[in-house]
Amino acid sequence: MHSGTPKIIVCEPERLTKECRVCDSRDLRLAVDLGFQPWCNNFLKKEEVGKEPFYPLRVVFCMDCRTSQLDYAVPKEIMFGEHTYLSGITKTLSDHFKAVAEEVDRAFFRDTPGKSVLDIGSNDGTQLKHFKNLGYDVMGVDSAEVPARMANEAGIPTLHAFFNLDSAKKMNRKFHIVNAAGVFFHLEELHSAADGIKEVLADDGVFVVQFLYMKKIMQNLAFDQIYHEHLLYYNLKNLETLLNRHELSLFDAYLSPIHGGSIIGFAAHRNKRKKAPRLSVLIGEEEKSKSNEFATYVQFAGRIKEMKKKNLDYLGQAKKQGKKIFGFGAPVKGNTLLNYFGVGTDYLNCLVEKNELRRGLYSPGMHIPVVIEKELQELPDMYYVLAWNFKKEILANNQSLIDRGIEFYFPVNPE
Repeated sequence: MHSGTPKIIVCEPERLTKECRVCDSRDLRLAVDLGFQPWCNNFLKKEEVGKEPFYPLRVVFCMDCRTSQLDYAVPKEIMFGEHTYLSGITKTLSDHFKAVAEEVDRAFFRDTPGKSVLDIGSNDGTQLKHFKNLGYDVMGVDSAEVPARMANEAGIPTLHAFFNLDSAKKMNRKFHIVNAAGVFFHLEELHSAADGIKEVLADDGVFVVQFLYMKKIMQNLAFDQIYHEHLLYYNLKNLETLLNRHELSLFDAYLSPIHGGSIIGFAAHRNKRKKAPRLSVLIGEEEKSKSNEFATYVQFAGRIKEMKKKNLDYLGQAKKQGKKIFGFGAPVKGNTLLNYFGVGTDYLNCLVEKNELRRGLYSPGMHIPVVIEKELQELPDMYYVLAWNFKKEILANNQSLIDRGIEFYFPVNPE
């Protein structure tokens, strides 16, 4: 943030949770405090710079069901009404969605007549395009106007709405597959949305839930995946607690490398499908790693502080050497890292981004200008890679720059 610019702090007491979002317990303990931060997808026009609100960004831990979650909820209407994130920008993510669609189809519904899929938080329709290519009747629902319009224009029927029990009932139909990729941890209306999933899921249907795995977030020190849109942080243990409250149950899951480590979970109406052995293996590894213990979260918070010092030392040395540094990517999670570290234009000249919806905008909090990659006028000496979750794709696409001596520094290196 520019020095001398006062922060606009917003902390409405009624939006502070006193009860666990999953099990209603009041035994919540502070685990990670990242201070006051702007809503990190609030990329700013020039005239908005310095006028963005800051909210508490703290993770609390439920001592009963072991769910980690934010204790403050920014209203969903603020966060998801004008979303600038697009799923289809990155080939890695599209390829992942294609693989998931093919696997789900092969495992459950390949020969099912009239097979159908609903995607919750369907964004620009990238996941549904892959299901459509496999012969599914597809439908999306998304709360952000621009991605929903883009999906409709691309031939993917998409309802512009928040998904909850009310909107589910209005659909008045059942789906063989209900998919939620990177959205189930966003839900302010969590229990209404879970009831909505049960409402629209066919009797033999499969709920495919794709989510950042908190066990891997802690292992990778990927604290930037903590931000206001992510109200909940799931391990398999606490996700099952949530699903069971709504007569749903996990029956299979696997760990995918996407986003540094995500679970692709499969749930059904309770007692409808036999549990797969690999699910038991994952749950066993979760227990062995103590990833559902409060002490592990305390250690995680300490390691984040050490990481901040290491990164500021590295960037400071580079600036002393006269190096020009650009941020690579302007992902939402990058703003958590930039704001917590205090990395602004004193370190980074700009953020280089492919997503043209962010052209001419500034990052929230640190106010770093966003430049579209194909419109760059000059090259840096070093890229500070905020889109670290696409490391392989980034290095492959930029080998010529690496050969010219441009450094790509990854603050987070997933295992």
